[in-house]
Amino acid sequence: MIRCSRCILPETFPGIVFNRDGVCNHCIRFKEEALQVEKQAKCEKKFLDLIAAQRAESSYDLIMAYSGGKDSTYTLDLFVNKYRLKVVALTFDNSFISMKSFENMKTICASLGVDHYTIRPNPAMLKAIFKTAARQELFSPKTLERASTICTCCIGFVKSIVLRTAIEKRIPFVGFGWSPGQAPVEASVMKTNPELMRKTQQAIYEPLHAIAGDAINPYFLSEYHFKEARHFPWNVHPLAFLEYDEEKIIERNRALGWEKPEDTDANSTNCLLNALANQIHKERYKFHPYAWELANMIRCGAMTRQFALAKIDEPENPDMVLMAKKRLGL
Repeated sequence: MIRCSRCILPETFPGIVFNRDGVCNHCIRFKEEALQVEKQAKCEKKFLDLIAAQRAESSYDLIMAYSGGKDSTYTLDLFVNKYRLKVVALTFDNSFISMKSFENMKTICASLGVDHYTIRPNPAMLKAIFKTAARQELFSPKTLERASTICTCCIGFVKSIVLRTAIEKRIPFVGFGWSPGQAPVEASVMKTNPELMRKTQQAIYEPLHAIAGDAINPYFLSEYHFKEARHFPWNVHPLAFLEYDEEKIIERNRALGWEKPEDTDANSTNCLLNALANQIHKERYKFHPYAWELANMIRCGAMTRQFALAKIDEPENPDMVLMAKKRLGL
């Protein structure tokens, strides 16, 4: 398979074009790293200014979407110890979270002195959604470039639940542990737009509602929430404007008591469903669902090409795939 000579995007990636040197159109368009550093500094200053002006009248300054993985653990630590915010962590239990990840969450939240909520929807509802997502495409073609269909279902729930909770509790910031490859630095500190969120939610809500009906309603925004426009929070993902070094992240997490699960795949440190989701995506679309994220990490200097290739070239553990299939009834 032909891959970009600078990043790792393959010839099967939608809309990709290579020049005579084998460099893809996405790498050609990428701006110089020096400009990225300038943008990062501006974004952190923007966040610091907002902290000074937006500290909560409620009990929390920020609600963190906490998966228990390495990036979200490190980000939670940043919000507490670097930015000195009053944080509450919220976890969406998709019924496939590693038990070691739950142990990590308990340890980390205790270590940081953070309150922790877990939302655990009816497993039968989630099973129906994931089983359908494993068999057919549910979302627009653009989403396929950035994540598997199963992962898109999960993150749709996560984004909506934390936003809904932030609005209801009048929490001014929502925190995410996105890597620099998952979301651009330009979007690292951004006010949530109600009308844009309405459109975004509808794109996720309609396919899921067709599968599970009104059972999904408690996890998505209602008209009440959209009328509370003044209470829509700022989204912040600081790993886009801070140094990203995976070894340093894991080292810091371990100092807090975090341990890497042994029952997850190479691209996840919390989810038991990820291996199956990746395998299905590769079989269906002929490229790895993490290719876009890792390619961006290479461009911004957060990861070497060799390390990224090792992540996507490692085959899925057949035992993990079989376990997920059995639990979904596939």
